[in-house]
Amino acid sequence: MKKSTLSMVALGLLLGATGGAAWAAPDWTKAAKRDITVFHPGTAAMEWVGKKSDHSGTAGLKKGETCVGCHEEKGGLNFNFKRLADKELEPVGAPKTMNYPVAVQAAYDASNLYIRLTFKAPTGGANKGDKTNEVKATVLFPDEKVQLAAQAGCWASCHNDARTMPGADEKKTKYTKEGSYQLMQWASGKGAKVADGTVTTERKMEGGSLGAKAEGSKAGDTYTVTFTRKNPGEGKVVPFGVAIHADNASGRFHHVSLGYTIGVGADGDLKASKQ
Repeated sequence: MKKSTLSMVALGLLLGATGGAAWAAPDWTKAAKRDITVFHPGTAAMEWVGKKSDHSGTAGLKKGETCVGCHEEKGGLNFNFKRLADKELEPVGAPKTMNYPVAVQAAYDASNLYIRLTFKAPTGGANKGDKTNEVKATVLFPDEKVQLAAQAGCWASCHNDARTMPGADEKKTKYTKEGSYQLMQWASGKGAKVADGTVTTERKMEGGSLGAKAEGSKAGDTYTVTFTRKNPGEGKVVPFGVAIHADNASGRFHHVSLGYTIGVGADGDLKASKQ
């Protein structure tokens, strides 16, 4: 093989999944791992969360309590999953797997924050609206103006009138009533681009400012997705939430996390390793 051809091969191996500039992968053996349970929320939108007759934790949220503080127990969640799966909250049909763990790790250097998700994506979903992507993995970052930003993760972007909700406008995306989210998404489909977008009055899958890159792979039945975004700053505690669409699911038929935090040179639910 000619020297010039070898150089091009080497360059190709160094490029990230988005075709952008090269970036060095963290040493994940030095990064702490935290299992976060993702679950199918049905139609339990933000309006449901804030209604006392539906959600007994409403009073606690108003006092500043977190969803994780109330619902996370012994590495899992204490939800009534039968209720989330019944026709009241899931009229279309619940997936066979209502919840499962995602191993989350974080690391950072002077330029970037890296987030790694490892999970076994379940099958048996009731919705297969995305024929192109078997799996999509999304991480969302709310700003301080988002309602319950540090308490509820991505929940404030989910509303009763958004698409795929019963009787809702199929053109209306996720949105916030105040504040905004930054999001990054990896999709498993061939040639899929990494999304770097926002959620404000509507969701946009591009035009964001994270500088997002992502790589994903599947070994057996296990996916590993590594995201890279700009370092938000040493000493910052960054709220985030995770959403995973498995088994070709689309719209609200995903599994989501509660709200967690990453500490970048600071304490958080997950402390990023300095590289």
